[in-house]
Amino acid sequence: MKTVELPLIDGSTVASYGIILLDRLLWDDLDKGLNERTRIMPRIKELPQSERPRERLISHGAGALSNQELLALLIGSGVKGESAMALALNVLGHTDEGIAWLRIASSEELSRITGIGAAIACRISAAVELGKRMSENRVAERIRFDSPDDIALFFMEDLRYEKNERFKVLMFNVRGEMMGRELISVGSISSSIVDAREVFRPAVRRGAASVVLVHNHPSGDPSPSPQDIDVTVRLVDAGEVLGVKVLDHLIIGNGCFTSFRRKGLM
Repeated sequence: MKTVELPLIDGSTVASYGIILLDRLLWDDLDKGLNERTRIMPRIKELPQSERPRERLISHGAGALSNQELLALLIGSGVKGESAMALALNVLGHTDEGIAWLRIASSEELSRITGIGAAIACRISAAVELGKRMSENRVAERIRFDSPDDIALFFMEDLRYEKNERFKVLMFNVRGEMMGRELISVGSISSSIVDAREVFRPAVRRGAASVVLVHNHPSGDPSPSPQDIDVTVRLVDAGEVLGVKVLDHLIIGNGCFTSFRRKGLM
């Protein structure tokens, strides 16, 4: 099998690709080349030296590369009949969501794309996951949150594309500094099962003074349901008994959120 080889990439470079890819996800920067999928992609070695992805990255930085070029570098080499650039375009055009799909795609789903084997699929998944973690760390470094908007930003990219409801708790000390966060439950497409004991167990264990409750709506609409309101009232009451104040409850939608405190619902 004839292949086109690109140099091996180390962990730091994968992380760089990952954070660049994540930034593209945040802004829904869908690859404009998708409308030209039927064009024949030249092999990388057939491109002028200055136009090859590796050389462009070295000369101009990862941010100057298109989504297709970043993916081509992660893919590394083509297969018979298709270059790494063509395979990258196949990945970007696999669904109508474009690059946003990579945020939730599993390595198994990626490996089903023609020309993308298990090793390449794992490499792409690793780059995206590194980007997600680096994005979270950039927010977490602040330690304190000044508004519901800050907390929503912290959780948005973690929850907005989830297919099931996930209920999380963010814990704070008496100075208002974040102590940690915990995933409490994973529910169905329409609801998550929330046990008050499970919600407050990590907060009590860590000696937290207060918590913020966070869960997502897979529909993308963060409007609270009657069940959401009932659960919130129940958890606020349980927190008072335990001496752990519930500061707010945020529902994360697709690029938007609802704050119960801001809406006067608690």
